[in-house]
Amino acid sequence: MRTKELFGLLLWSTFGSLQAFAQVSYLHSDTQNAAWTVMPEEEVGKDIGPLIQNGYQHPKAVKAIVPGTVFTSYVTAGLEKDPNFGDNIQKVDRKKYDRSFWYRTEFKIPADFDKEIIWLNFDGINRKGQIYLNGNHLGDLDGFMHRGHFNVTQLVDRNGSNTLAVLVDIPRTPLANQGSPNYLSSGGWDWMPYVPGLNSGITDKVWLENTGKSTITDPWMRSKLVSRSLAELTLQTEVTNNGASQSKTMVKGTITPGNITFSQEVDLQAGETKTVKFDKRYFPQMVVNNPKLWWPNGYGEPHLYTCRLEVVHEGKTSETEEFRFGIRQYSYDKKDGVFHLYINGVPVFVKGSDWGMSEYMLRSNPEHIRTWVKLNQEMNFNMIRNWLGSVTEKQFYESCDELGIMVWDDFWINSNPNLPYDLNVFNNNMMEKIKRFRNHACIAVWCGDNEGTPEPPLTGWMAENIRTFDGGDRHFQPCSNNGGLSGSGPWDAKDQRWYFTAYPDCKSGSGFTRGWGFRTEIGTAAVPNYESLVKFMPEKDLWPINDMWNLHYFGQMAFNAGPERHTAVIENSYGGAKDAKEFCMKSQWVSYESNKALYEGWLDHMWNDATGVMLWMSGASYPSMVWQTYDYYYDLTGAYFGCKQACEPVHIYWNPVTEEVKVANTTTKDYDGLTAEATVYNMDGKPVARYSEKATINSTSNAVAQCFKLKFNTDRDILSLGCPAYASSTNQGEPAFVTDGKDDTRWAAVRADNEWIYVDLGSEKPVGGVRLNWEAAYGKSYKIQVSNDAKSWTEVYKTEEGREGINEVFFPEEIKARYVRMLGIELGWWFGYSLWSMDVLSGTKPSEGLSDVHFLRLTLKDKDGKVISENNYWRGNERTNFKALNQLPGVKLNVSSKLARKDGKATIQATVGLPKSADAVAFGVRVQAVRASDGERLLPALMNDNYFTLMPGEKKDIQITFDESLLQNDSYKLIVEPYNKKL
Repeated sequence: MRTKELFGLLLWSTFGSLQAFAQVSYLHSDTQNAAWTVMPEEEVGKDIGPLIQNGYQHPKAVKAIVPGTVFTSYVTAGLEKDPNFGDNIQKVDRKKYDRSFWYRTEFKIPADFDKEIIWLNFDGINRKGQIYLNGNHLGDLDGFMHRGHFNVTQLVDRNGSNTLAVLVDIPRTPLANQGSPNYLSSGGWDWMPYVPGLNSGITDKVWLENTGKSTITDPWMRSKLVSRSLAELTLQTEVTNNGASQSKTMVKGTITPGNITFSQEVDLQAGETKTVKFDKRYFPQMVVNNPKLWWPNGYGEPHLYTCRLEVVHEGKTSETEEFRFGIRQYSYDKKDGVFHLYINGVPVFVKGSDWGMSEYMLRSNPEHIRTWVKLNQEMNFNMIRNWLGSVTEKQFYESCDELGIMVWDDFWINSNPNLPYDLNVFNNNMMEKIKRFRNHACIAVWCGDNEGTPEPPLTGWMAENIRTFDGGDRHFQPCSNNGGLSGSGPWDAKDQRWYFTAYPDCKSGSGFTRGWGFRTEIGTAAVPNYESLVKFMPEKDLWPINDMWNLHYFGQMAFNAGPERHTAVIENSYGGAKDAKEFCMKSQWVSYESNKALYEGWLDHMWNDATGVMLWMSGASYPSMVWQTYDYYYDLTGAYFGCKQACEPVHIYWNPVTEEVKVANTTTKDYDGLTAEATVYNMDGKPVARYSEKATINSTSNAVAQCFKLKFNTDRDILSLGCPAYASSTNQGEPAFVTDGKDDTRWAAVRADNEWIYVDLGSEKPVGGVRLNWEAAYGKSYKIQVSNDAKSWTEVYKTEEGREGINEVFFPEEIKARYVRMLGIELGWWFGYSLWSMDVLSGTKPSEGLSDVHFLRLTLKDKDGKVISENNYWRGNERTNFKALNQLPGVKLNVSSKLARKDGKATIQATVGLPKSADAVAFGVRVQAVRASDGERLLPALMNDNYFTLMPGEKKDIQITFDESLLQNDSYKLIVEPYNKKL
């Protein structure tokens, strides 16, 4: 399992979203207040009398982890082999855990509990729990969001021992959607295995609380912006008199910063609950001038306010709570059929990622979650999608609030045309979720269904719940990939040109609509580094790739990730791999390039159709080979730094299809007088002057600015000249006229849809595109297809926007084919399809004076010469052929470093330099910090850069920050290796 040593913890400050200042005692297994055990219900038997009383012991009871799951408790007790390693989790006897279990503990009431009422609280049990205290059945919780709040004043022994027992029932199956609400992926997905017991257990906090007779429940703060300099706040909360007689209760509040105070007295009968509201009508202080607004990452600071509430019962403080909130206002539209998100009136270009489970066995704590969110912030993301609502920890929302990460928050329905067994339970959990988390500024969208629309009546219930309990302050999106969205997927690595070529469709995904638009999930396979691979892969299975790799999702179990394609790219573009270590190393460059291009492709079309994109996924909840930017062990992969580079707030980039260099500005600030430069280097590190470009530009907020166009050769050979052609019909001319090279001859089909014409190239050749010269009778909708036998055809392009004249179609990567066909779908005129020519084109020809692989360096500087953005690409004369990298002369790097310690953190400041005398580029430099004594990686860590490229005479400053305790009173060592390291 994940030990503290394995995790390593970044010590970031954490703020509670709702903190009780009444006395609190947590009944968790890592405290001294409770020692939990767990045992199967069948071992206890039907007579539970002894179990729910003091002093009970069972010989087969196992020490339990709370919060946690049953299976985690048995793993921690050493009764199951490490489920992360090899195929251990697949070998577990599921029958042992797919059943009900009793949890049990004994505790004492703290001596400082001196107020009248004692409460027992639960924040979550998966999936259902029967709760007994000192032999009394307190009630049942149903659904993992269902909170328990029990007045146990008359049931506890304040001076002696108390017994708490909970019978936990496993979620019903199938999990999606009949057994919902639950952690739907616990039954196995294409990125995590079946978890024995389906993550059943006491999965969230359990605690005792001591208050006076009056209490408050679910305080709710809303903000409305009249303008960015004037905000109106509204606070409402339920107030309850838990005493036996009528009383007057005072509710007081203070908001800071600003020291805004307010109070209201309410008269309550015994047991009565009333709603108290504070707004500008009676409390003008709830109007805030010049508020500090909450902004998402890159658009401003995520300012937060604190509201402290005090309940005074008959002159005595009964309860005090405080929570944090942000002043912000979301708005939305679906102009031109594309979803747009605004905050504080500013359109936000969404750059984000999806999260599945926090950890596949729910073994996470606040520090882990905070670190994961921090890594997303460091990648310059501004949104996380809580896929299927699988992250339930409040620390997730708190961290997103503090770090400026918006949340696209799903409910627990997945694309199946069925309903939960118990609709009322599902609905109650929905309401609970909204009320628990609605104060969080980060939540931007509520979403009903992953890749589908919930069956009636759920969609209506969801919308009504959001209107009622969230005031309609956030948008409700019934379906995650349609209704203003552009589909889901694909999920495999593509050549960088694919993301720029109209349009990045999802034939292998679902729900696709034309365009970039707003896409809530699209991804690439991402293999971890070798140092992580050996932690979960048995030595005998390291190489070659086999079924053990498949069990860690590099194979048919994760077919959507395109593992075969990933392997083919390493073989065809990088020359293959002789072992697992080389495979993992070269995989980083496939992931770096494709992930960077994904975001840059969307940025290139910002507000011109594209409004946002989220990566599937940013982190791994299980030791896996796919869909991760940081792996299970926190190692930052090539994908991480590709995303971090592309998503920087002001970013200079290259469009490999048009050869344009542009600057994308996703901030609220304008920049004038920026200098954009492009330099091309050969493999020897020498610049090639003829390809250098330089321009002075202005970069407007929330816009893309063009800098210049690179002078790479764009010429293509016409492969089809003089080749035979064949058509479904001929009404005028001959099929061969489309390949005769003449401008005054044409072929026309009979007037009908679905007519075709194809060209025979004579042999299989790499095809880079097609140029169609339509006569007035053009194809409004048509496909380009390829084949090697003229019988079985593969679609490589489709459009519904054909037009008269020349239509050029360039493929994102060359396609080997002998036959190329235009298949007309819909006529654009009253006459039959008519073409002057159909030129089948090769890929672009090599540019003169460039080595087989060369390097493009883009730099953006401000007026003072400070570098705002630097971006590096490697480019092949033969498009995706980078094999020449393997012939780069080895280089030796100069490395110097020092360590600083402060407030529990350690920071390594390193400088990596390539001597001016070097006879080659240092490509793909990877820096690792390890403990000197045993070579263990110092993870988790934050790094400003990695996987970088140096030209002769250049230096790079690297900063690595981690928890000082990871050193274990030892020293550190840096491992610095380029792709072309000197042996």
